[in-house]
Parts: sequence; structure tokens; C-alpha cells
Amino acid sequence: MLFSETPEWISIIGNFGFPISITIYLFIRFEKKIENLETSIKHLTEVIKDLRRD
Repeated sequence: MLFSETPEWISIIGNFGFPISITIYLFIRFEKKIENLETSIKHLTEVIKDLRRD
């Protein structure tokens, strides 16, 4: 690798590294929220089943 090619690699990492890291961060945050939603939906399903039995 020549010294003159280094700025190109830095530019590539800067252009793609930041969006990739933000995407991973958001996926992790949304995954937790989706798990909470899934738990709430399961609980709600059980409550509805119990209400129908009565």
C-alpha cells in the first residue's frame, strides 16, 4: 500500500464505518423494544383468552 492510497481508505472507512455503526446501534435498541412488544402481546393474548372463558 502506498502512502498516497491512505486517504482513500480513510475516506471509505469514514463514509461507510459511521453509517454501519449507527445501524448496528439502532438494531440493538429496536431489538429490545421489539422483545418488550412481543412480551406485551403474549400477555394480552392470555388476558383475552381468560376473559373469553368467563
